[in-house]
Amino acid sequence: MAMEKEAIYNMMADEIAERFNIKRSAVTPDLNFLTDIDADSIDFVELILEVEDMFNISISDEDSENLITLQQTVDYIVAHQS
Repeated sequence: MAMEKEAIYNMMADEIAERFNIKRSAVTPDLNFLTDIDADSIDFVELILEVEDMFNISISDEDSENLITLQQTVDYIVAHQS
């Protein structure tokens, strides 16, 4: 059963806040993974792997390069969940 976008967003926001040690209130839909959080490419790969596990989806390397903001990532999950 597909999850609602709001539930996905909240799960992702919680994960990002915990993983990158930032306040949950600072996590917004337009949060930019490249500029708004202190993450290197390894951190981002680990986040993508976690997202794949959390939502049982597969994200190609090509697609992951286009997931720059939290909202783009949530939209991707919504579109690709079964």
